[in-house]
Amino acid sequence: MNTLLLEQAKVLAIDEQIELVEAIWDGIVSRNAVPPLTEVQKAELDRRLADHLANPDDVVSWDEVKAAALAKIR
Repeated sequence: MNTLLLEQAKVLAIDEQIELVEAIWDGIVSRNAVPPLTEVQKAELDRRLADHLANPDDVVSWDEVKAAALAKIR
């Protein structure tokens, strides 16, 4: 990482830092850039897939998940 750029960004006002982050993020998105998965992330995805294949009926519908989340924040 370019520490000089980071130090320059740190002295910006918060709203300017947010604008910078948004501009950087928009640039990443416009290039369709996808960061590679870490080994830990790959292992977790493999674990979840194996669990799903072993227990295909052990699922919760989106409606149930949404209702539970909304109930929690109310």
